[in-house]
Amino acid sequence: MASTTEAVDRIRPAPVPGPARPGRPESHGRSAALFLAPFVVLYVLFIIGPALYGLVMSFFDTSMVKPGLRSFAGFDNYAEALGSSDFWHSLWHTIWFTILTTPPLVVLALVFAILAERVPRGRWFFRLAFFLPYVLPSAVVALIWLFLYTPALGLAGKIVTSVGLTEPNWLGDQNWAMVSLAITTVWWTLGFNFVLYLAGLQEIPRELYEASAIDGAGPWQQIRRVTIPLLGRTTALVVVLQIIASLKVFDQMYIMTDGGPNFSTRSVLQYIYDVGFTSYRTGYAAAASTLFFLVVLAISAVWLMLTRRQSLGWAAKAGGEG
Repeated sequence: MASTTEAVDRIRPAPVPGPARPGRPESHGRSAALFLAPFVVLYVLFIIGPALYGLVMSFFDTSMVKPGLRSFAGFDNYAEALGSSDFWHSLWHTIWFTILTTPPLVVLALVFAILAERVPRGRWFFRLAFFLPYVLPSAVVALIWLFLYTPALGLAGKIVTSVGLTEPNWLGDQNWAMVSLAITTVWWTLGFNFVLYLAGLQEIPRELYEASAIDGAGPWQQIRRVTIPLLGRTTALVVVLQIIASLKVFDQMYIMTDGGPNFSTRSVLQYIYDVGFTSYRTGYAAAASTLFFLVVLAISAVWLMLTRRQSLGWAAKAGGEG
């Protein structure tokens, strides 16, 4: 009897283990909340909290020389900022800097990313070369370009004079100061957009290029009909991030020109810094900061809608042609 039972046990197939049961959603939610808790606490303490306090402070005559919020001012600080020519001039300088820097930082990043992706050898070197300036601190970048812009000694002046042109006063002339700062910024921050475009290029299936090559498309046609349309969402992201970054310019202007000459390069953030930490009018500075935040939010929203609509149009066109 025992031998028969043993024989049956040998013949009987081993039970197949069932699929592993996933953990309870509640346990996953608690784990995620525990991991996020330190970041949420720091974000509330150092971002949300100060922002809300700054909004409250903008309605008071707060000053750095006396404690507390001081007397209630209502919308007087906002009315003063909207009626200040210095505020509007600094805002225009910021917008003009954004106009000078955003197109080259988007177009050059796309061009260099495509070239670096298509180079057969040494791809890592070109990626490092384009991204390396981005990791430099703003003070180091300012010192490098201050030396390059030094009259009669800097490399920028020697390049201009070598082709028979007159060297301009790069940072001392109102017509050239903002352009010089824009050139510095393009060299410095190009690497960030370059990396974003590289990530977008890697998401494009290679089969699309192979199919277009079979259809007789050359490299330029592939870029125009495949690469650029499929990078529409990446371009929308790059444009929005670049506009926000250019509108928040402060470091290079403050270090290289201190807003000069004749306040022609003073950004709105430097204006807020001056009235808040030099004139000690932190309530008025908070109101100006709130107005600038609304301007950045409005411009970013408009550009985001335009670029998204354009990217959807490119994608639909590419799908129709395919």
